[in-house]
Amino acid sequence: MSPKLLPLITGVRHGSRSHMTCEFKCGNACDQPVPNQSANPEMADVITGAIARRSMLKGSAVGAGALVIGGLRPQAAAASPATTGTGQAAGSRVGGNVGTAAFTPVAPNIEDNVVTAAEFRHNVVIRWGDPVEADAPAFDVNRQTPEAQAKQFGYNNDYVGVLPLDGRRALLVTNHEYTDEYLMFPTGTHDAATIKRIALAAHGMAVVAIERGSKPGSWVRSDHRKSRYNRRITAHTEFTVSGPAAGHDLLKTDLDPSGARILGTLNNCAGGTTPWGTVLSGEENFNQYFDASAAPDPALVPAYARYGLRTTQGLSSRAWSEVDERFDLARHPQEPHRFGWVVELDPMDPTSTPVKHTMLGRFKHEGANVTVAANGHVVAYMGDDERGDYIYKFVSRDTYRADSSAASRRHNMALLSAGTLYVARYTGDGSADGIHDGTGVWIPLTSDTESFVPGMSVAEVLVFTRLAADKVGPTKMDRPEDVEPNPVNGRIYAALTNNSRRGTAFAADEANPITESHVRDELGGPLVKKAGNRNGYVLEMTEDGGDHTATTFTWDLFLVCGDPQAPETYFGGYDKTKVSMISCPDNVAFDAVGNLWISTDGAKLGSHDGLFRVPVDGPERGNVQQFLTVPVGAETCGPLITEDQLSVFIAVQHPGETDGASFENQSSTWPHTDGFPRPSIAVAYRG
Repeated sequence: MSPKLLPLITGVRHGSRSHMTCEFKCGNACDQPVPNQSANPEMADVITGAIARRSMLKGSAVGAGALVIGGLRPQAAAASPATTGTGQAAGSRVGGNVGTAAFTPVAPNIEDNVVTAAEFRHNVVIRWGDPVEADAPAFDVNRQTPEAQAKQFGYNNDYVGVLPLDGRRALLVTNHEYTDEYLMFPTGTHDAATIKRIALAAHGMAVVAIERGSKPGSWVRSDHRKSRYNRRITAHTEFTVSGPAAGHDLLKTDLDPSGARILGTLNNCAGGTTPWGTVLSGEENFNQYFDASAAPDPALVPAYARYGLRTTQGLSSRAWSEVDERFDLARHPQEPHRFGWVVELDPMDPTSTPVKHTMLGRFKHEGANVTVAANGHVVAYMGDDERGDYIYKFVSRDTYRADSSAASRRHNMALLSAGTLYVARYTGDGSADGIHDGTGVWIPLTSDTESFVPGMSVAEVLVFTRLAADKVGPTKMDRPEDVEPNPVNGRIYAALTNNSRRGTAFAADEANPITESHVRDELGGPLVKKAGNRNGYVLEMTEDGGDHTATTFTWDLFLVCGDPQAPETYFGGYDKTKVSMISCPDNVAFDAVGNLWISTDGAKLGSHDGLFRVPVDGPERGNVQQFLTVPVGAETCGPLITEDQLSVFIAVQHPGETDGASFENQSSTWPHTDGFPRPSIAVAYRG
């Protein structure tokens, strides 16, 4: 099949992503109608009030041109050593671990490589197409088959989890979010139907045995022929369903009258590792895979529209319904209800059936991250990655068992099946006391036995979570992606990537830094002001009393991202002349001393996306330092810092995905083992 037979992808995006990435990653969501048409409050309105109050405070400016919009609470002990203006730690050991080591921040660049801080190096652990299962064939880009891909490492790896087996070995678990057929297939080697079937097999997840390399902190693949754990999950793998919506009529189809056995997982983005040793994965932009051979059921059109699904007859750009009838809304109108969940995989048991958890709600899940509250209840934090959608949390009905018995592990693996699902509302702090930017409340949507949304049953709230949340007045956010609790200070950090339509489709305010941003079209080019929240921000939340099960919290803007020279940016109160520029935060992670690590997606400052370390407490709070950058066209995913703080794992997603690229006209060849790019997992460590 020639790439010319695929949908024509051209034009300049309103953001910095290529048109190709927008089309394949999310079905070009930002150019579609905004799904949330409710009159609920917007975060821009809340922030505007906070900024107006801060502007009245005397002596509140921090750094050149700063607006003070972050919390000014008394600080705890520093999580990182004090650094000089170059990012070098004063008096620290050169051989320190990644949480405390000094490093020279990576300069903005456009190199076709993973560029780490000078004190570190990296190696590639596994690439698209590498064998995973024991009988997987060697990768041959000219002779790809669905059967081979189902046993090989999938495409566009995203979330990274590493679960120790012993001191030398571990299991790497990763998502495979989406495919890019332009870059994957040489012209004329495959027909259209085969390409679609290979793409179905290239989605999903992978479990791969890895082992420590010869350098401290390095990791390599174990022999796939000898590992009993290695496993691929694809769009055809069977899942069971847990929680109150399992078996409900809304999940039943002609192909599955039980409503409890679902084939496949799609568009898996971020995730999380549970305290009981399983991995959670969020199904995100599932809507783009469905089309309709006839006009969809009018009764379902409002729900389809709220989730960005097709509401008229026609093929999607992927046209998967031509090889798998499940993706035809006219034939199987309830099949979309079976996607958009958080799934749980037990990597330790290769024979286990993965689970879709209905109790965590159905929306465009970026991921789910779990912590155990002081009272033993399990709490999961989640973001719905769409312009104008919401932040959620779940609190389990039952409590966690810390012992390692098989019975306790079975008990813990059921914790996400019963509890209460909440959505967040944010309010500005009218006291202008300079301590917090505001307060918030977690609004209950449903428990496993009782709906708190008038007119909707428990199952309806869980299947149509967006519609249920619209009814209770939460706050519209700018693409809430990863939302994670910090294991050291207990606060919650949410990456809000951007919203280029803030100020047009969403309420705007000229004084609001989220509605006007400074960006660069190319590295070294001038800063240009454009409408919208182009660079994103990081939100910090503190549950009242430090209790993760509390229903009230305080919040502040920890980072307003962008170039430090731009007046709207803010870096936790740190001197803006000494930080790295950062744009479009996506995934977050923490090291053992509590530093926040941020990966970016769609950076709008001319440089490639990257990974950044930033302390959240002490005198270094807000000192953003760039640890690495990724190749041409790529996004930084993961990340994960191992418990021993010797290794930093990243997933390099969609290298070479630039407008005009094709298999014969690649813009990247990273990781430079072939004449074409291969999305891969890499690990950085001290050189």
